[in-house]
Amino acid sequence: MRAWRNRVTCCVPFCFAILLASPCPFGTHAADNRLELTVIDEETGEPIPCRMHLKNAAGRAQKVGQWPFWHDHFVFPGKITLKLPRGQYTFELERGPEWVNATGHFVINDGADDRHTVKLRRIADMKGTGWWSGDLHVHRPLKDIELLMQAEDLHVAPVMTWWNKKSEWTTRQPPAETVVRFDNDRIYEVMAGEDEREGGALLYFNLPRPLEISKAEREFPSPMKFLLAARETPGVWVDVEKPFWWDMPVWVASGKIDSIGLANNHMGRDRMLDNEAWGKPRDKKRFPSPRGNGNWSQEIYYHLLNCGLRIPPTAGSASGVLPNPVGYNRVYAYVGEELTYEKWWEAIRAGRVTVTNGPLLRPVVEGRLPGHVFRAPAGSVLELDLNLTFTTRDPISYLEVIKDGKVARSVRLDELHQGGKLPALSFDRSGWFLMRAVTDVESTFRFASTGPYYVEIGEEPRISRKSAQLFVDWVKERQARIKLTDPDQKREVLEPHLAAQKFWEDIAARANAD
Repeated sequence: MRAWRNRVTCCVPFCFAILLASPCPFGTHAADNRLELTVIDEETGEPIPCRMHLKNAAGRAQKVGQWPFWHDHFVFPGKITLKLPRGQYTFELERGPEWVNATGHFVINDGADDRHTVKLRRIADMKGTGWWSGDLHVHRPLKDIELLMQAEDLHVAPVMTWWNKKSEWTTRQPPAETVVRFDNDRIYEVMAGEDEREGGALLYFNLPRPLEISKAEREFPSPMKFLLAARETPGVWVDVEKPFWWDMPVWVASGKIDSIGLANNHMGRDRMLDNEAWGKPRDKKRFPSPRGNGNWSQEIYYHLLNCGLRIPPTAGSASGVLPNPVGYNRVYAYVGEELTYEKWWEAIRAGRVTVTNGPLLRPVVEGRLPGHVFRAPAGSVLELDLNLTFTTRDPISYLEVIKDGKVARSVRLDELHQGGKLPALSFDRSGWFLMRAVTDVESTFRFASTGPYYVEIGEEPRISRKSAQLFVDWVKERQARIKLTDPDQKREVLEPHLAAQKFWEDIAARANAD
């Protein structure tokens, strides 16, 4: 067989950020109990917006003034006056994964009046290398979104302003311009929405107005009705919010969806949402708690790729519904030097993405970014050198290379740190691969993954029999769950499910791998 080889030096720089933990006792006396806090960029010395998790001695989250607060944290523009009762407090200051966190504690005495400055240090400049961050699932007030994005150093954030029976546009007209640019290179959309019912959730972007779903019931009409209606709008984008939703195989089979949420809102900052809600439950023996849901999401996505499908992964945090901060789960799209909203979506469509809720990956394989298709003639062996730059604040034991759904390479970081390199990856038939890093954090599924690369050797795609059969069985199981009593409604809802069954059966019939 002919071997195709292009040697590229493997580069795995390390940047381990250490959390700051400096005790900050204050005891100056004045009329009020207050602490004036300024957070600055260590490099420029300028105040920077950030997020604060502030707790009293009993561990209760503190809400300060009118700053945007959610669950256990608030954001502020870099300077804040903390007016607090006497006592001991602990804090965490964060600004997204590209910055070192600062942690510490302080004491407020009666009459305390003090000032303190905390420096945050940037450990990665993703936009400086062409990678721009976004969170596709944000349920926070529009009036707060600009400060929220600045505090998380987030660049793209479509905001969910309609969701099932709720809509911010019931008493006012949608704006003529639904995309807002501010702070030079940050962009948000005001018309994103969500159809979340019995079959799961679809996220909609780039529509001029909400879909007419306010009267939809749990099972009827089918989400496909609204999906097809949305597709009449040029430029619309539809994201499957999580892989394990019951209707996911139906939506994928329709050919009408654009992406799927791999880093999704069941992955939390402090803990997992350790179930599949009303989606397809995982086998808890194979995927035990607490991180099993994250592994289940990954496996489902890999099964889709094993069926010869090419669907880019995305990320969403659901801040405002679930406890996550904005941008905890984020997708980075490679756009290059200048960000525009249109280019960002184009990059995701091309698969030039990484997803993360912690580590930061910048992959290059043979000079190519994720989404690239490597091609070779039938009978060839394609050998690829893997180049990965990454930054992490959390401990990671291994980097993994996933090939056709299985771990093909698992490399210890200490070996790489001592001058090693990622082993080359060989293909003698079509397939796909990606790189991922799962941290050693035990309470949640904190990870990063590149988008997939694809390999075509000859004309025949690789299709896994096991993966295709999974979705055949899945669709049949979902059909049995439809309990509508009205025969016309049931017939209408079942129609796309039956079409999906044929789609997956056809793929299974073309399977050429286990």
